[in-house]
Amino acid sequence: MNIYFTFSILITTAIILAYLNHRLIKMQTTSAIMVGALVLSLILLGLNKLGLSHLEAHVETFVAHLHFHNLLINGMLSFLLFAGALTIDWETFKNQRLEIFTLASVSTIASAFLVGITSYLLFNAFHINLPFKYCMLFGALISPTDPIAVLSMVTEIHAPKKLEVIIAGESLFNDGVGIVIFITLYQFAFSNQPPTIHGTIILFIQQVIGGITYGAILGWLGTLLIRSVDDHKLRILITIGIVTGGYTLAQFLQISGPLAMVVAGMLVGNTCRKALPTDDSYKIIEGFWEIIDEILNAFLFLLIGFEILVMSHYFHQVLLCLLAIPLVLIIRAITVALPMNFFKRTRSYPPQTINILIWGGLRGGLAVALALSLPLNHYRDLILTMTYTIVVFAIVIQSTTIKGLVKRSMENKS
Repeated sequence: MNIYFTFSILITTAIILAYLNHRLIKMQTTSAIMVGALVLSLILLGLNKLGLSHLEAHVETFVAHLHFHNLLINGMLSFLLFAGALTIDWETFKNQRLEIFTLASVSTIASAFLVGITSYLLFNAFHINLPFKYCMLFGALISPTDPIAVLSMVTEIHAPKKLEVIIAGESLFNDGVGIVIFITLYQFAFSNQPPTIHGTIILFIQQVIGGITYGAILGWLGTLLIRSVDDHKLRILITIGIVTGGYTLAQFLQISGPLAMVVAGMLVGNTCRKALPTDDSYKIIEGFWEIIDEILNAFLFLLIGFEILVMSHYFHQVLLCLLAIPLVLIIRAITVALPMNFFKRTRSYPPQTINILIWGGLRGGLAVALALSLPLNHYRDLILTMTYTIVVFAIVIQSTTIKGLVKRSMENKS
């Protein structure tokens, strides 16, 4: 099955699900696509169990061969992060930078360690011998909020601008921080070299500071190129070059490509929004990236829905998977509420801000992709299943109910 045929089938399926949702169900689009894929997957599993169809095995093989981890981390992620960062307003971001960077760094690191430690205790309570290093890796991959899922949600909930930027900014930056934490723990867990404080600091500086600095340079150069031409098509091609070439070079330099894309996207978006002529020059660029974002989001959430076919063999620890949901939510609540309550002493926020931040901290495809990168063994299967359970809960329940929370916040404000 060639790449074009594969992509065509998946995109067409996603478009059909999105259309049916728009006309009949009115759910959030990405959630509806994932739910639709889940339903189709469960129907195929049911038909297979009844002996009425063997199509499930073919679809499972097809999904497994897509290599979800490489497809997202080394392909789609750069485009999605750049597209999301283009929409961030610098002035609002600057005013909320303390909250964003605290949640993206301190809260994410604290959450990773708390989830790792408490999940280790949980496994021991169920007499499951999961090594501590795997528990810490689970904490690292599940703690960051997923920028793809969060940004998709933010565009549809119509939250106040200040709150919207905090939610979006946190997800964009803690994504890069979370990947760095995961990479650091992964190297310590599976390399022959013993971990050192010096090595950890060097790796963190290389990834985070290097990624942010490189992204600023990339965004600045890209902006100069865009402003030097007056052809809409060439300007769009330059932005594509920033994403493709820029992300590839970041990987070669061993710095954080995700953070580089976020910073570059913010610089390009905010500079070009002001610097380009007052015609539709920037709107054309923005419109192009909105379409790219919609297509890749539809594709990604369809794949997340179909991933249940691959993982259906591993759902034997159902209770443990279900307990992981409140565990992660409680730790999310602690690591968000503590710093935000501190900031509330000197800053004002819309009503229900902390609750919205907690409930809006969605996990998505990035967590699944990181779980898939773990070494193939039964430890990985357990972590992958728990991760997938949390992701499904986040997309199906959290993202579809948060709009009501935002609505109550707006009503209380008025």
